[in-house]
Amino acid sequence: MKFFELTCRAYLKRDIAFNNSLEFISKFISFAISRSSFSDIHKGIGYKHYVFKGFYPIESDRVYKKGNVYEFSIRSMNKDLMDMLSNGLRENINNPFFQIVDTNLRSVKQFFISELYTVTPAIVSMSNSKFWTMESSGDILLLQRLLHDNLEKKYNSFFSEKIEPMQNFIQLIEIKNRKPQNIHLTKDGKQIRFFGNKFRIIPHEDEVSQKLAFMALGAGLGEKNSFGGGFCLGKGVMV
Repeated sequence: MKFFELTCRAYLKRDIAFNNSLEFISKFISFAISRSSFSDIHKGIGYKHYVFKGFYPIESDRVYKKGNVYEFSIRSMNKDLMDMLSNGLRENINNPFFQIVDTNLRSVKQFFISELYTVTPAIVSMSNSKFWTMESSGDILLLQRLLHDNLEKKYNSFFSEKIEPMQNFIQLIEIKNRKPQNIHLTKDGKQIRFFGNKFRIIPHEDEVSQKLAFMALGAGLGEKNSFGGGFCLGKGVMV
């Protein structure tokens, strides 16, 4: 297994507030995909199999500045998609918010993961149409099951094979925020918010658990990954 990470350097044409940045990046990526042979990714219901994180470095006043260059990263296990984005993102020169000036694509082979950390909020929805938070649920075992089930389905969908876990891939989970974090976007003139959390996760050491943990790095943890949810960093060693 391996995932591909595309690091993009973006020149800002106007100031962008931190709270709006994920939405603008998400729409920028979606536009490039819609103009390519991968346009079906955003049609209908299904896993998009990519995830991204926001601009870096973060400004102290939480406003990214016009005229500055910032980096953001996109990950996917689909190399063809990433190759397309490497060129397609730079071709979008008419976006009013920013312009991609450079991209760099690298591959990361599977390694033993001792810990996962979410950089952007991981979004988890429940059967009652609410998002999992300590306030709305507080059921940690339910949270672990939903996170595991989502990764298992992503794996089965991408590799077109059924993985057979012996246990939940999570050995320990720690919630890092006191209040729910949110990702919001504007659709049809309305503000939509997705509520999530930032986690520290220690996965089990067995082969299947490690595959699912690596899937979290390459495709995102939880839901709404194409809106910036669930981008993870991993700590571990190469095997």
